[in-house]
Amino acid sequence: MEIYEELKARGLIAQVTDEEEIRKVINNGQAVFYIGFDPTADSLHVGHFMALTLMKRLQMAGNRPIALIGGGTAMIGDPSGRTDMRSMMTRETIEHNCACFKKQMERFIEFGEGKAQMVNNADWLLNLNYIDFIRDIGACFSVNNMLRAECFKQRMEKGLSFLEFNYMPMQSYDFYYLYQHYGCNMQFGGNDQWSNMLGGTELIRRKLGKDAFAMTIALLTDSQGKKMGKTAGNAVWLDPEKTSPFDFYQYWRNVEDADVKKCVRMLTFLPLEQIDEMDRWEGAELNKAKEILAFELTKMVHGEEEAQKAQQAARALFGGGANTDNMPTTQLSQDDLTDGKINILELLLKTGLVPSKGEGRRLVQQGGVTVSDQKVTDVAQSFGPADFQDGQLIIRKGKKVFHKVTLQ
Repeated sequence: MEIYEELKARGLIAQVTDEEEIRKVINNGQAVFYIGFDPTADSLHVGHFMALTLMKRLQMAGNRPIALIGGGTAMIGDPSGRTDMRSMMTRETIEHNCACFKKQMERFIEFGEGKAQMVNNADWLLNLNYIDFIRDIGACFSVNNMLRAECFKQRMEKGLSFLEFNYMPMQSYDFYYLYQHYGCNMQFGGNDQWSNMLGGTELIRRKLGKDAFAMTIALLTDSQGKKMGKTAGNAVWLDPEKTSPFDFYQYWRNVEDADVKKCVRMLTFLPLEQIDEMDRWEGAELNKAKEILAFELTKMVHGEEEAQKAQQAARALFGGGANTDNMPTTQLSQDDLTDGKINILELLLKTGLVPSKGEGRRLVQQGGVTVSDQKVTDVAQSFGPADFQDGQLIIRKGKKVFHKVTLQ
């Protein structure tokens, strides 16, 4: 099976501008394609997984990826999927986030001469003369057509700022610039970005002629990608300092039954024949599929050793006979105790399981905290040395997050 057919078989393609041309270019390894990443944090998260694995698949098939970091567009903010305006970031913060992104992307794609490239649209957008830009580029966009785009329609009720209204022409200009300066002939993005991406394809054709070879592919990420991006109100990051390998593993180990086969197909590099066999799995076999998914993706991000440690720790929690040595751990000292004990809210705060005591209080009151297999229902409950079984407490937040606490 050739690469374009594999992408379709994995359920990755939502819509395209010219399927026959796109199929030919990709299968022949002639695509120079870009995917954009807005540096709104100092780490990528699991919502970026589909794009990252796609870049890897296409590069393995001989195509050349361009990872476009939106250092310039991040100063405006993409209105897609938003009900309010994004907060502004400083240039220094954006540059720091860009550096973090590249380090993480290197686990997926190979950078270098004739290989993948990373570019930052701040390099060309920040130097634009606004009058020249709106005369040259703005004249190619119909306001009526823009207002019909889904990314703008959903913001009209609450108000769409003129700043954000510039996002579509800016993103379109990225493709136009990459086409001219990097030989980029294809762009990928989430299905919810379709209007923005079409703007780039049309801009190239309007400026350079209808025969200009520029194509657009939308990935099926508008719903699944956003669903993968967050869990329990918190982003699941690729940076191990923000989300430990164990918690990362547990996130995938606990995906919903209805999603596990789709995630295995879309995100892992397991052979399609093996995945087709898994499609027949039901009931308890779905837990095996979840373990496979969690292990494969944790290995991809954190390496095989960390994936094995996370799997062993997770199996211990579900009766697999392993130990908890590799579980995320917080070590307390006697100085952390007050009158020989520590309150549950203070404990949740010190472990980083909640950002504030107020959120900890709500979590306890909603029945979301278990300590050593006992649900905590009283926010006044405290724990002393006698409560540390074998020198440790195991805290469970909700159904998916586990944390070990030891006492010196």
